[in-house]
This record gives sequence, structure tokens and C-alpha cells, in this order.
Amino acid sequence: MGQKGRTPVVVQQRTAKADPQDELAARLRLLQELSGRGVRALARDTGLSSSSLSRYLSGQSVPPWPVVIELCRLVKRDPRPLRPLWARATNPLPAPPKASRQVQPPSPPAGAPLPPRNDLPRDVPDFTGRAAQLAAVLDAVGSSRVVAVDGMAGVGKTCLAVHAAHRLAAEYPDAQLYLDLHGFTEGREPLDPDPALRALLAALDVPSEKIPQEGGVEPLAACWRSELAGRRAVVVLDNAAGADQVRPLLPGAGSSVALITSRNRLLGLEEVPPVSLDVLTPEESAELLARASGDPSGPDGRLARDPQAAAEVLRLCGHLPLALRLAGARLRHRPGWTVGILAERIAEGAGELDSALAMSVRQLDRAERRMFRLLGLLSGSSFDEYVAAALADVPLRGARTMLEDLLDAHLVQQPSAGRYTLHDLVHQYAHRAAAEQDSAEERAQALGRVLDYYVHAAAAADAAMPYVSGSRAPSAGRPPAELPRFTDKHAALGWFATEYTNLMGAFELAVATGADAHACELPRFMRAFFARRCGTTHLNVLFERSLVAAQRLGDSWQLAEAHSDLGFARYNAGRMAEAGAAYEAAAPLVSQAGDTRSEADLIMRRGHLRWDEGDVEEPFELFRRAGELYAAAGCPQGAAHATADEAWAMLQLGRHEEAARLAREVLDVAHADPAWPAALTARITLGMAIVHEQPDEAAQHLRQALELAREDGHKHNEAWCLNCLGVALRETGRHEEALASHRQAFALLDELFEEHWKIHFLHAYGETCRLAGLPDEALRLHRQALELAPKLGYRHKEALAHEGIAAVLDETDPPAAADHRAAAQAIRQDLAPA
Repeated sequence: MGQKGRTPVVVQQRTAKADPQDELAARLRLLQELSGRGVRALARDTGLSSSSLSRYLSGQSVPPWPVVIELCRLVKRDPRPLRPLWARATNPLPAPPKASRQVQPPSPPAGAPLPPRNDLPRDVPDFTGRAAQLAAVLDAVGSSRVVAVDGMAGVGKTCLAVHAAHRLAAEYPDAQLYLDLHGFTEGREPLDPDPALRALLAALDVPSEKIPQEGGVEPLAACWRSELAGRRAVVVLDNAAGADQVRPLLPGAGSSVALITSRNRLLGLEEVPPVSLDVLTPEESAELLARASGDPSGPDGRLARDPQAAAEVLRLCGHLPLALRLAGARLRHRPGWTVGILAERIAEGAGELDSALAMSVRQLDRAERRMFRLLGLLSGSSFDEYVAAALADVPLRGARTMLEDLLDAHLVQQPSAGRYTLHDLVHQYAHRAAAEQDSAEERAQALGRVLDYYVHAAAAADAAMPYVSGSRAPSAGRPPAELPRFTDKHAALGWFATEYTNLMGAFELAVATGADAHACELPRFMRAFFARRCGTTHLNVLFERSLVAAQRLGDSWQLAEAHSDLGFARYNAGRMAEAGAAYEAAAPLVSQAGDTRSEADLIMRRGHLRWDEGDVEEPFELFRRAGELYAAAGCPQGAAHATADEAWAMLQLGRHEEAARLAREVLDVAHADPAWPAALTARITLGMAIVHEQPDEAAQHLRQALELAREDGHKHNEAWCLNCLGVALRETGRHEEALASHRQAFALLDELFEEHWKIHFLHAYGETCRLAGLPDEALRLHRQALELAPKLGYRHKEALAHEGIAAVLDETDPPAAADHRAAAQAIRQDLAPA
């Protein structure tokens, strides 16, 4: 039985009509015959590796469409008649599409529901032996819903668990999830339950606002159990370090099941039945070696001709599936070798598994061996060809070719299209090889290039979703030769989600190695992603550490940005006093740096803070000054953002005509994304400003803003739009609809786990309840605001809460109402400008 990862494909006899992939391969072989070229010559002329072309011609994988076009071009044939056949081979029905390293699955039609999540690695086609163990796993799942597979490294735990999960997939159709817990990954700490739970919840497409941001592991575990309770899902928790790591990840009530693998017996999980694996039997080992090597059965096979040497290979591989598979792949690719030569080469190594790995590495050329060693320096769970190219400092096409050859040698795995990984044992071997063969300077330079890549790639992704005033080019490191291309903000958000753990690893590497410029800039380019997919707690931590890096760096501009960014994070977390202190620290540094854009950003942020603190004069001056600076810096969208905030502030003061005029000016500013914040703010402001004079147009603006916020995936903005729509409906006397809108807004807020956001919406909701004849509910909401506002430093909201309570108590308790009005007046006098 094989270990996890890519395996040699055993090509079975199939009819062309039954399998479009085989039919396509036959047509490609005809093209080869027309070309008069051998495989190597044809590969050279088409720019492919010979191994890739061999797979396409044999039907083992489907080529990308450009490869088909190039083959047709060489023999002067029209490729268009092959397009329908290629499409069927790429996505055959009713069977699921075959694994292909380069063919991207077609996107579902717009608006169509996404299929259930399936993260399971590919099931090996030559699963060997383990009949009793497989039956034990399936029986344990049936009775206990959880099973733990344990055994030594390389013994096939993952392969068994994944094979069983594939067998169970039909019974658990809602999701098939896989998570590597990295319990025994060299150079990497085991995955903590907190990020593990977040990864699992994200895999179920649980909205970020439903995922707890605070409170530790238990709220996350409860959320995970709750999500699983209503699903029939199978979850593979691979490579667990121990019981404490995996216990919070187990399903609770419901039908979902979990399969755990670990090198240790998980004695702390008394309720979980174990299935222990030993090495394969000699018979199973011989069968796996024969299948992995493609050796024909019968007396003519190489293994059969030299049974003594074959037995020696089994012994040297320790009957470990991973080592046997590597040895078999080596023999398959060397038809001139005898089994005796294979045994000799394995014996030259220091250990059973290392010998098999060394044997596979020796078949590579010098550049490929270097690439393999450097991949051992990466600490993430997966990577793409862009990272590999940056790591080895080679062109993207060269990196892609080398990864193809490493895949052929079973030294790299491809769990999904465009993503690569190394098995733990292979990663350990590569890491040791790099330490032995590459100097410390060479290793440091390679990791430095990875840091450069992630900062510049994050900047490129951030530029694809310019939500505020556009993106600034990174200054840290050297730009890589090639970066991913992001067609829109959704592609950028998807990249951030895929690369999240690698980006966090890059940040930790930057901090650990003193790459202070990288540590300053990487979180800065992730702000928009955090606003839509993460909470504010982690962003505060990142910017705290960025500030320390900026202080070490001693660059006035970086230090100014770090203080300003930390203030921004504090403000969004409702930590108003700390935000003000950070902005005060940034102000003289921004002036010293002389950067107009940075000054405008800081002034805008100070305007937001001063408004929420209750100042009704200074924010106008700050927004106007920021707009002037943005215009001077050649940033019209930033200027529009400042105008939009000025319009919103005017609306709050009842200056409706001025607010509407400024809002319309903002909506006339062109922007690629209709959901960018300035337009969203302007549309809401305009709707609220004209609700009495033009109620139909007002409703149209507000509902369009709501649609844009939902399309953008920003739940805070969605709640804001719903709350404003509730106010507009209330102003036109539609109280029941207004209450429904407010309730939707607060339902979203209850899922955000950031209580401070409610302070922005409580007064409006309370007023709607009072006017709708719900005084008790209105009083409860205003008192909630009165309790929350002083804690957060929102003096203006505190005064509004007193006034709201007074309005409710006017008919039932006039003296108490008078006291609250007096308290509100005192606060407003305190806030009034001198």
C-alpha cells in the first residue's frame, strides 16, 4: 500500500468510446505519427518535458488546450475539431474529472450553488493490502463515528485513512475534508487547535462573521461542532501530534465522522477506537513494488527473474509503502536496470527511506536537485510554482518544468491543481540535504527571495481590490520576475485565503530574521483581506509587531505608517483612546517624512476618530484637508472618499441638501469597483438625505448599496446598510418594514463577535422601536448603548443614548426623563468647541 501523494498510474485497457481521455490520447498519438518525431524531439519542439508529453500520449493525464493547439500547429492541422473531445476528457460525465496537474476545472455558472467541499487527496489507484485494517476502520466509524489510525512514519496511515474516506464519501455527501495537523513536520510547530478550527470552518464556507474571534479554543470548537451537527461530513485529521491537539476538532452531535492519523497512539482519546498499522507483509510489499514499478506479472518480469534481489529491495525498503513506491518508480523509469542494480543503489544510502529518497534525487539534474533541496526550507503546508520560482531564483517556466520532473520522481506531490507539497519524510530529507549541501548564505538568500515574493504578491493582490485610496507599491526587497495575475477582487481574496498560512509564516520569518521592512509592509497589504475575512484581534497583533520592526528599522516613513496602521487597527477594534495615541505618535513622523499620501491617510483616520468621539467641528476640517492632500498627491479616489465622509457627517447634522450635493459628486467619480467605500458611503448618504422629498429614488439608492455590500462580502457594511434602510423606512412611516430591516442588521452583528460595532446602530434601532409603539424594547436598546458608549469612548453616542431614554420616559417618568436630558446636555456642552 502506498503513502499519501502522487503515485504511478496503472493504465488499464479501456475502450475509446468509454473514455474520452483515452480517445484524445489516441488522436494525439496520430498527430505524433504525422509529425515523424520521437517523444523527446516532439517534447523539445513544443516546449514540454518528455515525461509530461508521455503522460498525454498514454492517456494518463489530459494536456492543457494550448498544448493541443501547439501539437496541431506542428503538423498543420486544425485543432478545432478536437475541442469537444478535449472538453469531455477534461470534465467527463457522469464520472468525476480525472486528476490533472495543469487543467483547471471549469467554473460553475454564475449564481449556481457551489458543490460540496471535497479536500481529500487523490486516492491511489493501486491500494494494496490492508484488507483487515480497512475493515476495522470502517467498522469503527460505523459504531463510534471516530477512529484513530496510528503507526510508524511511512507505514501508510494517511493512505489508509484517505482510501477509507473515499469509500465513505457517498454516505457523507455534505463535505469531505482533509487537514494536515503537522504533528511531525520538521522545522514546523504542530498546528494549534485555534488555526486548525478556523481552517476547518473556512472549508465548510462558514461566514467569517459566524466564527468567534475571541474567547479561545472552546467557542471555536463549539461553532465547529454546531456546523457539523447539521451535516453528513467525513473529516480526515492527518498527522496529529497528540490527543490534546485533536480533541477540540472532533465532531459532536450529528452524523459526521472523523478519521485521525498519528505516529503516536492517542491514549488520551479513550473513547476513540484505535487501528494500528505495521509494515506490509512480504507478499503485500512484493505486490506494491511490482505495481509501482509497472513490472509485468509472470516469469518474464524483472522482479520474477531475480527473486533474491527483489527480496533484498523489500528488506532495504523496510516494507514501508513510501520507500517501496519510490523504489518502484525508480525501477519503472530505468528499463535497462536489473533489480540487482536497484538493490545496490538502495544499499549505498544510509537508511531505508533515505536510501530510497537519495536514489530518486540522483536521477535529477543539478538544477532539479537544488530546487528539491530548497523546497525543504519552506515551512508552509503547500506552495505554488511562483513561490518555487522565487525560492530557486529561476524563471517561472523553468520552475514549472522542474516541479513536473519532481512529481514524476515522487519527490513532490500535487494535492490540487496548481498547488504542490512535500510529504513530511521527504520534506525532512530535503531540509537535511539543504543544510548539508547549501551554505548558510545560500539558504538565507533563498528564504529572503521568498519573503520578497510574498510581500510583492500581497501588494499585487491588494491592488486588485483597491477599496479606499489605491495601493502603494511595496518598497521591501526585490520584486520577483513574475507574479500571479489577479483579474478581480474575488480572485485576490481567493489567493489571500489560499496563501493565508504561508503569509503568516512569511511574517514570522521576517520577524525572526530581522527583515524589518517586510514585517512592516506585509500586514499593510492584508488590511482589506482582514476586513472581509478575519477579525480585528489578529490584525492588532500584527500591527503591534510591525511597529516594533519599524522602530528597529529607524525609517521615519515606515515608523509613521506603522503608528498610523496600529491606530487604524485599534480604531476598528473599538479601542478609541489607544487609536488616538497611535495617531498622535504618527503625526510628527508623517510631517518629517514629507509624504503627502501618508499625511492624507492619517488625517482621514483622525477625522473618523474625532467624529466618533463626538466632535462636530474638527472632522469637517480634517476631511476637507485630507481631500486637498489626496488631490495634490494625484489620488482622486482618495479625495472622493474624503468628500463622501464629509457628506455623511453633514447628514448627521441635518444638513441634507449639502449632504446630497456632495454625495452626488462622489458618485460621479469613476471607479472599477462599484462597491468601493466612497461610493457606498455616498449612496447611503444620498438615500438618507432625500428620503422625504424623493422616497422612491432614496429606496433605490439604499437597496443598491445593500446589494453592493453583500456582493463585496463585507458584513459590517451590510449591517450598516440594513440599519440605514430601517431609518429611511421609519421616516416614511413604514414601521414594520423598518423593524425587520433593523433586526436583520442586528442578526448580522450578533454573528460578528465584535460587540463594539453595535454602538453605531443602537440609537437608530431604539428610535424605530419607540415610534413603532415598542417603548420597552426602545428603552432596552438605549440603555444598552448607554452602557457601551462610555467603555468605548463614544461621547456623542452616550449623549444620544441619554436623549433616547428621555424620549421614552417622557410619558411615564418625566423627572427621570429630565435627568437624562440634563446628562445629554452636559456631554454636548463638554464636546462643544471652545
